[in-house]
Amino acid sequence: MTQADTNQRLRRLAANTSFVMALILVGIKLAAWMLTGSMALLAAAVDGVLDVCTSAVTFIGVRYAGRPEDHNHRYGHGKGETLAAFLQALLLAGAGCVLIYQAGAKLLHPTPLEALQAGIVMTVGSLAAVACLVALQSWVINRTRSAAIIADRQHYVADIVVNIGVLASLGITWLTGWHRVDPAIGLSLSLYLIWCAAGIIRNALHVLLDEELPRDERALIKAAVRSCKGVVDLHDLRTRNASDRRFIEFHLEMDGDITVRAGHDICEAATDAVLALYGGNAEVLVHAEPAGIDDERLDQRIRAA
Repeated sequence: MTQADTNQRLRRLAANTSFVMALILVGIKLAAWMLTGSMALLAAAVDGVLDVCTSAVTFIGVRYAGRPEDHNHRYGHGKGETLAAFLQALLLAGAGCVLIYQAGAKLLHPTPLEALQAGIVMTVGSLAAVACLVALQSWVINRTRSAAIIADRQHYVADIVVNIGVLASLGITWLTGWHRVDPAIGLSLSLYLIWCAAGIIRNALHVLLDEELPRDERALIKAAVRSCKGVVDLHDLRTRNASDRRFIEFHLEMDGDITVRAGHDICEAATDAVLALYGGNAEVLVHAEPAGIDDERLDQRIRAA
């Protein structure tokens, strides 16, 4: 089994587990909200319904991204994961806006909460389950760097914060009887959900808009290529992250008097050096040319701009 196959299996494991866990948690949260009437628990319940939707999106996105290249997608389907992450963020932001409205109404007209102890116990159980899921997702991300799983984990990390907020709300209300504490914390949690959504959208746009890889990563690529025997230099390095792999292309300068086969071998060595940086999980395109020629270059156009 190749590394790509292993990574795809890990992505599917995380996506499947996330979907099943979301279904279980939404049932617990809805039951707790119906028992207590807590605004903070309603925020958690709505977030739980959203978990089901986003986990379903992740489930579909991971499978779409795992498809091989075809006639219409010669660069693969990797951006399907990033699109899934973007859709997750839109759902998260929408839920946050609805909850802000509801929390504001509860702040103006607070109502007493009921069955606080039961709500606390159910919330502690949800918190423990989500923590286990986040641990699994973190392990998968360290091995695959899946954009969809990263976005899903961000959402469940937010879910941990939401559950902690719910516990604080129920606990303070139970101890003090202050009924405005619950909608105030619910409002804070709603704003936090929107903040998390903004971060996911920002990261997704880096991939969807073909933003260059970070400067330090590009520096590693240049160093790896320049270390190869026969390489004079490189220019016009272009990079992009397609979620499931990196796409890297550059012009490779070498002695113009060598044979075609010798030039080919230098290009292969440079390609292997770059692939070694990513465990083979990259696509590298090399354009060979004699060193010292005076031609129009992308690097020059970018500097001029």
